[in-house]
Amino acid sequence: MPAGELPDLQWRLAGGTEAGVEMARLPDGQIAVRNAADPGGPALIYTRAEIEALIGGAQDGDFDALLSPGWTTPRTPRGRDAQA
Repeated sequence: MPAGELPDLQWRLAGGTEAGVEMARLPDGQIAVRNAADPGGPALIYTRAEIEALIGGAQDGDFDALLSPGWTTPRTPRGRDAQA
């Protein structure tokens, strides 16, 4: 959804000025996430439970490997191989 089509929201910058990610609570309790450099661009909408899982995972270090040098995306089987 284009962030410009959302109601007037109080956007909060996450992680300081260089992170460039903003979040805002929607009237129904869901959370909108957008790129601070493109405030009128797309916004992703998440449920409270999804944001709680993301924050909890970050606090637990679940995503630390993503920031490690040399980290590569694990390959996930696709198509016919995924069913085996």
